[in-house]
Amino acid sequence: MKLIKATEEDIPVIQDLAKRSWRNAYAEILSEEQMKYMLDTMYSKAEISEHLKNPNYYYFLVFDEKSNSYDGFLGYENHYENQTTKLHRIYLVPESKGKGLGKKTLNFLNERVKESGDARIILNVNKYNSAKKFYESQGYKIYDEGVFDIGNDFVMDDYLMEIFL
Repeated sequence: MKLIKATEEDIPVIQDLAKRSWRNAYAEILSEEQMKYMLDTMYSKAEISEHLKNPNYYYFLVFDEKSNSYDGFLGYENHYENQTTKLHRIYLVPESKGKGLGKKTLNFLNERVKESGDARIILNVNKYNSAKKFYESQGYKIYDEGVFDIGNDFVMDDYLMEIFL
């Protein structure tokens, strides 16, 4: 596995990976309408382009050399808060699960965060998403929870998790 820094040209790959992974991750949690709304807004070309213009926001594609395919992506923002990086997005397509790619991707993130000078990583995870258990297995702890209005009469009902490096 290797992580490849994403550029504007990779936006269609990120969008495709988001759609493929979201169908699996959120099928039993979010309505089809909410999934479509979130994918259309959070993963629009304009939105991802804005992220890529931010010098502290990074996208990396997870490339599985064995299968010669992109299996997921990582999106995070250094210096989101005082000495804190926010993990905005980490998704793997269903067929790549169980290969250790998630753990390797988080280890990569930890190293990048240390290099940036930040000492903490935060993330939001849907309260009903099984990924919460994965984050806990990697040392993340819940420090709060919240319900966030994302527009169009939709909300995100999340746990806020953190890890100190």
